Amino acid sequence: MDYKIADRGLAPSGEKKIRWAKQYMPVLRLLEEKYRKEQPLAGTVISACLHLEAKTACLLILLKDLGAKVTAAGSNPLSTQDDICAALVENGVSVFSRHGMTTEEYFENVRSALSVKPNIIVDDGADLVAMVHSEMRDLLPGIRGGSEETTSGVKRLKSMANEGVLAFPMISVNDAHSKYLFDNRYGTGQSVMDGILRTTNMLVAGKNVVIAGYGWCGRGVAMRASAMGARVIVTEIDPHRAFEALMDGYEVASMDDAASRGDIFLTLTGNTRVIRREHFEKMKDGVLLGNAGHFDVEICKPDLLDLSSSVEEARPGVETYTLKDGRRIHLLGEGRLVNLACADGHPIEIMDLSFALQLESAVFLAKNTLKPGLYDVPEAIDRAVMEAKLASLNIRLDRMSPEQEEYMKSWVE
Repeated sequence: MDYKIADRGLAPSGEKKIRWAKQYMPVLRLLEEKYRKEQPLAGTVISACLHLEAKTACLLILLKDLGAKVTAAGSNPLSTQDDICAALVENGVSVFSRHGMTTEEYFENVRSALSVKPNIIVDDGADLVAMVHSEMRDLLPGIRGGSEETTSGVKRLKSMANEGVLAFPMISVNDAHSKYLFDNRYGTGQSVMDGILRTTNMLVAGKNVVIAGYGWCGRGVAMRASAMGARVIVTEIDPHRAFEALMDGYEVASMDDAASRGDIFLTLTGNTRVIRREHFEKMKDGVLLGNAGHFDVEICKPDLLDLSSSVEEARPGVETYTLKDGRRIHLLGEGRLVNLACADGHPIEIMDLSFALQLESAVFLAKNTLKPGLYDVPEAIDRAVMEAKLASLNIRLDRMSPEQEEYMKSWVE
């Protein structure tokens, strides 16, 4: 088995983390029981590009245990945990990643993960898909399809589909109800605040927290920041989302107006240069900047560097940019995903749902042939994942009686 990691000797530490996570992932355990005898992925080759931490490891090992040959690259240099990579290798998953890898290493690892000629892709940010279409097109005939987990990745896939260049089917796990209603809102909400607290040891209560973007992730972070006593200011480009933020009790302002007032700035838009030179020039001394969008482009680091006289690591995960006028701006996690660069990502129970969707999508692609394009997660799979979660909590749902079902179908009173 080919692999490239930091230190295989770290495996025992990674195994402990994986055991801890698995005990709080009841839906994945139910799927393991459901599919173990059937081995629906037997003969399948899967390439994944995901955040290589304990929860992800539970998914990758299960894919392997259900018959697939699994190769993985880490989707973020700072979220890759070297002990998890080692544990994955010990469990038969071929891994190409290390914590702190350079950009050049990252893309070389992506190429290595694809070199096994996959049938199915499991992506986080669409870098595997983009690489296949741009550099490794000889792999296209052998790919049955894949799944994408993030809003940013789905945005890229929609662009490819609209241009008519997406050459195989991709399932948008991100758009499943089980994903965006819970992972994006409750997962991002808790894990972003976790990253800030772990990295800075600072108080949130009483501060102005500026949240750029009021999608599902922005909603979740606003909810958690407000619950911790912060005054939340939302910036938006969409009038409906702006009005929703206002109705939810938050102040709505432009970034130009919020820049001079914020104490903590968090970007969750999926766009580029959301916070840039003209905003840095207005900010108070000592502000915190964090990004929870997939790529590290939302906070314009070149502008910040150009305005600065020095940069130093003030704490692990905190870069302090001292501006030429003496003000200090603290950037968390190099502007990468703050919840993964500065913490452990989404809570275990939330990722249990998202990874169950990834697993079921892989099984669906192994069993079905689809035309190229972007697809929703089949409704039956989305519903079954949530039903399994509720069943694990011993929660029973009401069911409609035959009379009620007939009433809902009829237009006659």
